[in-house]
Amino acid sequence: MQAQLIALDWGTTSLRAYKLAAGGRVLEQRSLSSGIMQLPKAARLIAGRLCDDGFELAFDEACGDWLDAQPDLPVIACGMVGSAQGWREAVYCETPADVARLGEAMVTLRSRRGVDVHIVPGVIQRSPLPNVMRGEETQVLGALPQLSGGAGDDLLIGLPGSHSKWVQVADGRIVHFDTFMTGELFAVLSQHSILGRTQARGAAFDAGAFDRGVRVALSVEGQIGPLSTLFSARSLGLTGELSASAQPDYLSGLLIGHELSALAAVQRRRNGSDALPPIVLIGNAQLCARYSRALSACGFPQAILAEQATERGLWHLAEAAGLLARSPCAHP
Repeated sequence: MQAQLIALDWGTTSLRAYKLAAGGRVLEQRSLSSGIMQLPKAARLIAGRLCDDGFELAFDEACGDWLDAQPDLPVIACGMVGSAQGWREAVYCETPADVARLGEAMVTLRSRRGVDVHIVPGVIQRSPLPNVMRGEETQVLGALPQLSGGAGDDLLIGLPGSHSKWVQVADGRIVHFDTFMTGELFAVLSQHSILGRTQARGAAFDAGAFDRGVRVALSVEGQIGPLSTLFSARSLGLTGELSASAQPDYLSGLLIGHELSALAAVQRRRNGSDALPPIVLIGNAQLCARYSRALSACGFPQAILAEQATERGLWHLAEAAGLLARSPCAHP
């Protein structure tokens, strides 16, 4: 199949490149460690001239040979590449945001190769405590067409990670989102606090310890909040009730449990109902499996896992921006 688009998911620590055919079908993909904070430094020839620009070097490494073969391929990129520290800043779009609005707001730069790179803006939510995302908006918009019944239903899309996002979608638009620094807090506590001193990391997933952490977060004791319950990751070890190998998964369950307990309370208050919305998860399969366990314990409906959300979102945004001929996104 002939390629029609090069799509880049360019974050802080990694760069993923996709060569896409009609309908967004992936022909080839690559993963590089050339995120915007760790760009290549060794100068080399690009388009016949010596270049030492890290963004140009990473771009050439990711897809230079694809462009050598097809110089007219359009290129689209999402993620931190469009931040103030990125290759070219793409100013945030305000909520509500959808494919059409983001497609119209892309920023274009001309690369050293003479190829235009179209950068997707992130999304900002204006409020007393403003919220932002870059890259997640593309994943959300890529997941919507996969859902039965189309994108018109109200639902909640979760993107677990260092900074977990919970995105409320209505009528195919991003209308609200919340951010929880659960993953980063877990890393900090495990690596730089007293809680990590007694942990034995690297063992197989301990489902029992994880579920116990979730239950504690949901218990009466958990209502006092994570600043109090976190100490139990140490005290249960000191009393011999939690082994060193079980402590990381207990801490994980405790933090995720507090995140989802707060999310459930906020959803009920916002919606004025005890019923919780349908959930779609996007992200690492193992991490999403943890969240699925905890979501069930918190009373949410069974979560659906969306696949290939980033590349599909980039395809739809390229369509909206008029970068390629319209054709339906391929779904296996």
